[in-house]
Amino acid sequence: MGQSKQAEHAGTQGKPEKIWTKDFIFICLANFFVFLGFQMTLPTLPLFVEELGGNDQLIGIVVGIFTFSALLLRPYAGHALETKGRRYVYIIGLAIFVLSVGSFGFAASLTLLLVIRIIQGIGWGFSTTASGTIATDIIPAKRRGEGMGYYGLSGNIALAFGPTLGLAFVGVLSFQQLFLICGALGLTALLLAGNINYKKVEEQPVTEKRKWDVYEKSALQPSLLLFFITVTFGGIASFLPIYAAQSNVTGIEWYFLLYAVALLVSRTFAGRLYDQKGHRAVFIPGALLIIAAMGLLAWLPNSLILYAAAVLYGLGFGTVQPALQAWSVKEAPANRRGMANATFFSFFDLGVGIGAITFGQVAHWLGYSSIYVVSAISVFISLLLYISFIVRKTA
Repeated sequence: MGQSKQAEHAGTQGKPEKIWTKDFIFICLANFFVFLGFQMTLPTLPLFVEELGGNDQLIGIVVGIFTFSALLLRPYAGHALETKGRRYVYIIGLAIFVLSVGSFGFAASLTLLLVIRIIQGIGWGFSTTASGTIATDIIPAKRRGEGMGYYGLSGNIALAFGPTLGLAFVGVLSFQQLFLICGALGLTALLLAGNINYKKVEEQPVTEKRKWDVYEKSALQPSLLLFFITVTFGGIASFLPIYAAQSNVTGIEWYFLLYAVALLVSRTFAGRLYDQKGHRAVFIPGALLIIAAMGLLAWLPNSLILYAAAVLYGLGFGTVQPALQAWSVKEAPANRRGMANATFFSFFDLGVGIGAITFGQVAHWLGYSSIYVVSAISVFISLLLYISFIVRKTA
C-alpha cells in the first residue's frame, strides 16, 4: 500500500504542473477585455484629437501623456501589491480605467482630454502592474516563460481586433458612444477580476528600507532592453494609420490582424524555448525581426510590404516581450515580484510615451517614414545593450 502511494506520488511529481486553471483563465480574460477597450481607443483618439482641433504634435502628446502618470504610480502599485494585496490594487486600477475611458467622449476641449488621459494613466499603471504580478503568482514557476507567453497573448489578441473594431465603430457611432463601449469592456474585466482567488499578503521580513524604493534592481536589465523596443510601439500606435493613408496604402486593419496572428505563432514556441534555453535563444532573433519590420515600414511602397512588416513585427515582439518579462521576475526575491513587474511595465510605459511624443515631432520635422528609421535605430541600441550585458556576465 505504502509503495503504491509512493509510486502514485512520484508519477504526480513527474507531470508538468497545470497552467490553465480557473484563475489563470480569468486573469487572461480580464486582461483581454481591458486591453480590447484600450486598443479600440488607439487609432480613434488621434481622430478625436483632430476633431477637437489638434495637430501631429498634440496627437503625440495626447497618446503618450497617460504613460507618464502610469510611470509615476507604478512604484507605489508595486509596494501596494506586497502590502495591501493583489485584489486591492487590481480592482482600484480597473475601476479608474473604466471611469476615465468612458469619459473621453465627454471632453469638450483638448485640455480636459489631457486631464482625463492622465487619470487613465493612474488606472492603467495600477491595473497592468497588478495583472502581470497576479499572472506570475498563478503560473507554475517551471513553466513561467510558457505561461507568460499565453498571458501576454490575451493582450496581443486584443490588439488585433481592437483597432479594427474602433475604426469600424467610429464610422457608424459617435465618439461618445465608442468610448462608452470601451468603458463597458473595462467593466467586464472588473467583474471577472472579482472572481479570482488572489495570493494573500505575506508578512514581510523587517529589512532596511531604501529612501527611494521605486524599482527592483534585478529587473533593470530586461526592463531597459524593453524600453528601446517599445519606443517602436509608440510610433505604430500613434501614426501608422495616418502614415498609411498619406502613402495611399490600404489595408491598415489587416496589419493589426496579421500582427496578432504572428504573435500567436510566436507564443506557441517562444515561451517554451525561453524555459528550456533562456533569453539568449530568443532575444537576438526577435530583435532582428523587429528591426526588419521597421525597415519595411520606413519604405512602405504598397500593402504587401505593410503586411510583411506586420508579420515580422508580430513574430519579433511576440518572441521578445514575454521572455523579457519572465526574465525580469526570475531573479527577483519572492516578496519583490510586484516591484519587479512595476519596474518592467514602467520601462514599457516610458518607451511607448517617449516614442509617441518624440515621433510627433519627428513626423512634423521629417515626415512619417522617418519615425520607423528612428525606431529601427532604437531596437539596434537594445541589441547592442543586450550583447554588452551578456559579455559582462560571462567575463
